[in-house]
Amino acid sequence: MSSLPPGTHTQAFIDGAFVAAENGALFDDLDPATGRLLVQVAACSPADVDTAVKAARAAFRSGVWSRMEPRARKKILLRFADLVEANGKEIALLDSIDAGKPISDCENLDLPDVVNNIRWYAEAIDKVFGKISPTGDGNLGLVTREPVGVVGMVLPWNFPAGTLSWKISPALAAGNSIVVKPAELAPLSTLKIAELALEAGIPAGVFNVVPGLGHVAGKALGLHADVDVISFTGSTEIGRQFLRYSADSNLKKVVLECGGKSPQIVMADVGGALDAIAENLAGAAFWNMGQNCTCGSRILVQSSIKDAFVAKLVEAARGWVVGPPTDPASKLGPLIEASALERVVGAIEQAKAQGSRVVAGGNRLFPESGGWFVEPTIIDDVDPTSALARDEIFGPVVAVLGFESEEEAVRLANDTAYGLAATVFSNDINVAMRMARSIQAGTVAVNGYGEGDITTPFGGYKTSGFGGYDKGIEAFDQYTQLKTIWVTLA
Repeated sequence: MSSLPPGTHTQAFIDGAFVAAENGALFDDLDPATGRLLVQVAACSPADVDTAVKAARAAFRSGVWSRMEPRARKKILLRFADLVEANGKEIALLDSIDAGKPISDCENLDLPDVVNNIRWYAEAIDKVFGKISPTGDGNLGLVTREPVGVVGMVLPWNFPAGTLSWKISPALAAGNSIVVKPAELAPLSTLKIAELALEAGIPAGVFNVVPGLGHVAGKALGLHADVDVISFTGSTEIGRQFLRYSADSNLKKVVLECGGKSPQIVMADVGGALDAIAENLAGAAFWNMGQNCTCGSRILVQSSIKDAFVAKLVEAARGWVVGPPTDPASKLGPLIEASALERVVGAIEQAKAQGSRVVAGGNRLFPESGGWFVEPTIIDDVDPTSALARDEIFGPVVAVLGFESEEEAVRLANDTAYGLAATVFSNDINVAMRMARSIQAGTVAVNGYGEGDITTPFGGYKTSGFGGYDKGIEAFDQYTQLKTIWVTLA
């Protein structure tokens, strides 16, 4: 059992100070690797959320951040990125223990990404311009962007620091004040990062954090009439709730990044690349224990090469070592909570009952630890109409399906309510581009699983996304308000 860093914060962060919940309430934050209590965290109430929103609004109206010269904001955000980088080991350890994420991923993937994201949007501040409309000599039409005001952010637990950086970086760069509700399953790194923001020079009240339960603190943020935008990453079911909260309050803008069931399509023309593709798709399926919205959880393989590919995939899965998340040798840690383990094991058992074949994994591991570990699992001969082929499992379980033609592959790929991401493997650029254009997904990678980078917008089709994008210059759209200034010239 690993210990949290000394001085780990567990209180709310409101108006530049750590404070207890107004009623003294706490919730239990459990260790996924042991199932035991890790720490108790402030359980914010609607009154706490209201206090945080008022602090954010007061800071916004004062102009201390919202009207600061963009180059000055940039300087502070770059200092913020430097502080996050300097404290990267601690933040990585917090996410590893709190969310059960392998420490090597946290240190080598997540934290460098967080630092890069903050720096990228800091550098973009003074490079995003308004427009002048074409008019006659008697008028001048200015199209400008203003910070939208108070932004509420509701975060997932699977990439606590990473997803936080996707949202806070453009929102702060644009001049907004923010109120963040971290996931109750992994709130600790968000509190540390908020402290570093204040140290960097982001004024008190601009960055607030209200840990708590989703149906209490998250709901209060969604319903608050003085919140201008809600940005949510999580399940489609809860995303629908935030649309209802908006309708029931002030019609605030809502941006949703929700679930996925991302198809990975392997065409027979890939030739001798099966070893490399199997390694790539094992990573797509099992990375972060499969707890990833773009997880490559279903692989569609042209029938003539399916058996050969499955054998390669089984071999690749052997390299995904399951163990304690703080052990650098572990490539997979535990699932996030007991109900996740039950859901994943239940999905495996249901697939077996329906006639599918478990060709690798399929079992719970280390039950004596009390943690929620499961083997990386490959299931072949999956019925395309089954839950395993269509629903998000959110665990290290990949379904393999065969297909005959390009047209059938596209039909199977689109036969889901989701549309977040997909990958196509083909040596024929014409085939790859035809399929990429036909697949209903926000990001389609070709010849390698990927989500793009900070320069490319990230969002989904259908029930995977709504209202905007994380990443890219496009992220500014959801955190700014367009204004037309129409001047009549004498």
